Amino acid sequence: MAEENMEALAAQREKAIVKTSVIGIVTNVLLAAFKAAIGMISNSIAVILDAVNNLSDALSSVITIIGAKLGAKQPNKKHPLGYGRIEYISSMLVAGIVLYAGITSLVESVKKIINPEKADYSVVSLIIIAVAIAVKLVLGQYVKKQGKKHNSGALVASGSDALFDAILSASVLASAIIYLVWGVSLEAYVGVIIAAIIIKAGVEMMIETLNDILGKRSDREEVKKIKKLICEEPAVRGAYDLIMYNYGPNKNYASVHLELPDTMTVDEVDKLTRRIQTNVYSKTGVILTGVGVYSFNTSDDEAAKIRNTVQKTVLEHEWALQMHGFYADTESKTMRFDVVLSFDVDRGEAIETLMQEVGRLYPDYKLQIIPDIDA
Repeated sequence: MAEENMEALAAQREKAIVKTSVIGIVTNVLLAAFKAAIGMISNSIAVILDAVNNLSDALSSVITIIGAKLGAKQPNKKHPLGYGRIEYISSMLVAGIVLYAGITSLVESVKKIINPEKADYSVVSLIIIAVAIAVKLVLGQYVKKQGKKHNSGALVASGSDALFDAILSASVLASAIIYLVWGVSLEAYVGVIIAAIIIKAGVEMMIETLNDILGKRSDREEVKKIKKLICEEPAVRGAYDLIMYNYGPNKNYASVHLELPDTMTVDEVDKLTRRIQTNVYSKTGVILTGVGVYSFNTSDDEAAKIRNTVQKTVLEHEWALQMHGFYADTESKTMRFDVVLSFDVDRGEAIETLMQEVGRLYPDYKLQIIPDIDA
């Protein structure tokens, strides 16, 4: 059932991305043609660079379509979790195109500063640039909105780029008006500013996409929501070690550990975990692929006292963020628990410190302390 819902959502998402991208391609090609004509007639490097930027946007939209199509391919034996991460590659290519456009624009603008040429603007050209600004503002807002709605990094990047273009075109228009009114030519310098902004946008897009590819911290609010849903079950004492795995936009998997009473049977645990998996998917779209179990003592008062003492000892350290999964067997003299460690401490040294401190408190017990990361 979960897989069927995911496939339907993926098909709907792909259709929306393609439609939005086609609108972007047509609009940008038309704008590029008009601006290129104006730039050639008026001998304006700023307008020509603006036209080139529109062409790069059109190419970005083509890449976005290709990425969406490839990313929607069905899972197979070679790639059992699908091809969703291809969209991150397409986002990287879009960022690369934006960056290249910015660098080439900078080079051409610097050339015009060194060897200036007189521009010749007409009223018609100014009107066309003004209309292009309005079109880009509307297009940028639309594409960015669709990108956020369908969780498409490439569309969000294209939408942001379109909004940048509107600002850049406005600066070109302003420099043209200044030239016509006061006779001061600023277009080459405006071209440098345009190029710098484009380069900055390209670098930021590239960094954001790299973070997606490398893997970044899960959204705190989403993690809290999933843990809250899990802990709504009366038998669940706590949910820990929730790790999210992303295999493309809207393709999120996760694993988690539940702390359950040591009296539960395997059959009861099986029914509980299946119920939790269904509930979490229906309300968040996240598929829990693995559910581990910690047991906690329910009837041993001595074990409860040991837990309180050990927890107090562990959490006295600033780098020990949380202790969970505690279980003590007072008959066999064994004790085990997990500790969430800060990234600021050496994990080996931290565990060695805890082993010594807890070992001094309970020398007769065999200890097992597992380090967890602050994910």
